[in-house]
Amino acid sequence: MLLRHDIVALAEVPLEGGRRVDLMAMDGRGKLIIVEIKVSRADLLGDCKWTEYLDHCDRFYWAVPPGFDVEPLSRADFLPERSGLIVADRYDGAIVREASESVVASAARKRTTLAFARRAARRLISLADPEAETGLG
Repeated sequence: MLLRHDIVALAEVPLEGGRRVDLMAMDGRGKLIIVEIKVSRADLLGDCKWTEYLDHCDRFYWAVPPGFDVEPLSRADFLPERSGLIVADRYDGAIVREASESVVASAARKRTTLAFARRAARRLISLADPEAETGLG
């Protein structure tokens, strides 16, 4: 689904400060996107760290499975005016609510984009040569 929107993503990407996002992505214009995947209400309501991701992306999405109770995502504390919503299963998905765009500070954009590109390259190298020493995953 992301590729159909010209968005390429990496899973399990560490951010500055030690947090790890479920999906970090970039669109064709170089805009940074974070997708936080939630599979249960308890997982959603127990997540207190997601707002720390907002400084690292132009757009932020929640991704949930079909049938997920999305009511909490409309509450003010989940910033529905900023966060988008993707409903997806393991085969496909749809953007149900588009995320609004915010501008990442230029220094943070440069650091995040460079880290994204280097991580993608290291992962590609390790696929081509599993014995290569690529540093961090």
